[in-house]
Amino acid sequence: MPSDDVTIFLVRDTLIEAIRIASPILAAGVVIGLIISIVQSVTSIQDQTLTFVPKILVMVSVAAILLPWIVQRMVEFAGELFRLM
Repeated sequence: MPSDDVTIFLVRDTLIEAIRIASPILAAGVVIGLIISIVQSVTSIQDQTLTFVPKILVMVSVAAILLPWIVQRMVEFAGELFRLM
């Protein structure tokens, strides 16, 4: 049974790894949202549903492109967890 210090270390590392994996996908969504907001401001089109489809498409595309990297990071992290146990 791991001690409290080891448990805190594992939870902290898990959260940091989750942020590292999710940040490129979220950043792509933020960038596309910003671009679409600028286009909406310039063209005076204020349809709220216009932002969802491009964001979803870009975020899914980025996730698909980064899938090998994501899997590699998760396998390395799982290996490190098993090594620490």
